[in-house]
Amino acid sequence: MTKPIPGHDLASRRVIITVLDGAGVGYLPDAAMYGDAGANTLKHVILKHGPLKIPHLNALGMKKLLGLCSDISSSLNNNSYYGKMAPQSPGKDTTSGHWELAGLVLEKAFPLFPDGFPKPVIESFEQAIGRSILGNTAASGTEIIKELGVEHLETGKPIVYTSGDSVFQVAAHEDIIPRDLLYTWCQAARQILTGENAVGRVIARPFTGKPGSFIRTKGRRDYSLEPPGDTLLDMTVEAGKQVAVIGKVADIFAHRSIGLHRPGGDNSATEKDLDYLLDHQKNGLIWATFGDFDTVFGHRNDSEGFSKALERFDSFVGGMMPGLKKDDILFITADHGCDPTYPTTDHTREYVPLLAWSPSLQHAKNIETRTSFADLAASAAEWLGIDYRGAGISFLDNR
Repeated sequence: MTKPIPGHDLASRRVIITVLDGAGVGYLPDAAMYGDAGANTLKHVILKHGPLKIPHLNALGMKKLLGLCSDISSSLNNNSYYGKMAPQSPGKDTTSGHWELAGLVLEKAFPLFPDGFPKPVIESFEQAIGRSILGNTAASGTEIIKELGVEHLETGKPIVYTSGDSVFQVAAHEDIIPRDLLYTWCQAARQILTGENAVGRVIARPFTGKPGSFIRTKGRRDYSLEPPGDTLLDMTVEAGKQVAVIGKVADIFAHRSIGLHRPGGDNSATEKDLDYLLDHQKNGLIWATFGDFDTVFGHRNDSEGFSKALERFDSFVGGMMPGLKKDDILFITADHGCDPTYPTTDHTREYVPLLAWSPSLQHAKNIETRTSFADLAASAAEWLGIDYRGAGISFLDNR
């Protein structure tokens, strides 16, 4: 049993995890193996478009962990811990990043298909959906619908593509392929993509519009593999506490051990759903991933948009913190990098930030570089006072 945190009401403890999707803080020692040496998502965005108006994140330690503040005496919030985390899992994938944040470390990376999917996979998928496909290449999602969208409209053939991530993506115009049918096709693909072809996620990518102005809609849906071991979510539920998540977090964990799922969407919708959960969930785990940093800005090399989204998130955090109680702890982190200033549109192999804040923390503390994302899960479990059997070491032990 994880040791209890003194002075807390066990029944009312809450952990709020916020993931800034793709907000890495510096390339890892093995980044060159992934083609990512030199990447540093947040630092590059801040240096290119700063000084940014992110006073709350800086007070929690962001500026210090990025090495942008040398003044040791500069103001830090007295209730904050700050540092960064390295992944133990290989790869730079959304699914493996989230799983490791929840205490589950993978030994083998999900498979990638930079040259497209093997012929048997495509043939099985075409047989399952009763028609042939377009694409089968690695591409930017917005670019491939520009390239193949007209042919898709003319033939009704779905567009299949992948990226630098372990994904099988299926794009279709909603006037040609209704969403429900697209979702059915993606479920079929999920059943096909097993064994050596077991990608982390199958993603439905519906779009609308006319040639020259196609727009991806909010009907995206992810079909993840089920986690192959126990996660923080499972352990929280087993302890009789609540688990609530927003948006694609439910898909990433295959909807397992989730009591309440808010739909989320863009960052603005995620903010609203997080406010709702903070008002209505009285204990346990709340998990919100802010996806625009990755999907809207990182993958499109839009560093200016990324910077503005970071300022907006900072304002949101500043408004949220006064409403948190002594039995709450807020974590701000990421799942991988996606440097919009880097000469690719793929994820980047990076450390991720780790900011922790609670009215119950007594002083500002640098918790240095953690050796696994799973340290967050171990710390969350300690805060909740639940039995933890995942990877990682709590950084709350040395308060």
